[in-house]
Amino acid sequence: MIRGLYTAAAGMIANQRKHDAVTGNIANLNTPGYKAQQAVIRSFPEMLIRLMNEGPTGQSRQIGAINTGVFVEELLPMFTQGDLQETGSFYDLALESRIRVFEEVDGEQVEIVFDASGLGTNQAGETVYRPQAFFTVLNNENEFRYTRNGKLYVGADGVLRTTDHMRVAGTDGQPIVLDRSMEQVRVAPNGALLDLNGEPLPGEPQLLIARIDNPFLLMREGNGVFRLEAQEDADAVPAQANPGDFAVHQGFVERSNVDPAQSMVDLMTALRSYEANQRMIQYLDRVLEKAVNDIGRV
Repeated sequence: MIRGLYTAAAGMIANQRKHDAVTGNIANLNTPGYKAQQAVIRSFPEMLIRLMNEGPTGQSRQIGAINTGVFVEELLPMFTQGDLQETGSFYDLALESRIRVFEEVDGEQVEIVFDASGLGTNQAGETVYRPQAFFTVLNNENEFRYTRNGKLYVGADGVLRTTDHMRVAGTDGQPIVLDRSMEQVRVAPNGALLDLNGEPLPGEPQLLIARIDNPFLLMREGNGVFRLEAQEDADAVPAQANPGDFAVHQGFVERSNVDPAQSMVDLMTALRSYEANQRMIQYLDRVLEKAVNDIGRV
């Protein structure tokens, strides 16, 4: 009975975290480039129950297995492409990721199919992650960060920055510095910054579009910004994605990939499951109260 209280309480905590993840998705419904997160719930390892010291011989007997509750193992980001929304502003950039993965089967190149979460399986049965393209930015400590939010501005020092004041990195790993406003700049699909005549700007600046082979190593830092975990050399310039693997669209932003209808369904599911575990705790509490106050007197 006491074990049942812990099991129900674990269910309440897990569903509360799931509820928080869904409400966070809904709150960022209109955040450009936001990637939804999904709570992955799994059960604790099963326990083998045995009856000890049974009968005069004192031998034990196996009763069976029991599960002791659930927990939120991780918040899994969903890197599906968001819709492109036209804004008409020269300061807005949308990144369209087109990275495809192939493997050789019987001498032919076969494309690997990925699900909505970006996971796929190759012919050997191994899990494969779909790579993603990101804008590369620099924080105040000159550390590389990654985002799909392309709402930019040019600071007083001429540095191209995101709306949360991070500096946009070029292919050389350094911040991009402009001698003009973005109204006089045209961004090519490959990320090159051109003048109104289609000629490269002085220094030939180009956006560093990083290719992240395993995006599930990315950790959220807030405001749609990620950092890359388990990076061998944190100071190394990230690998530039191939030109055919992405396209930069000026005058557009990538909308959040949150599905409002599915989010409301997940919200209600988490709430109902939370209430069910809450009622179970109340029921077990009444049973314990009766056992202590009534049965204990006999």
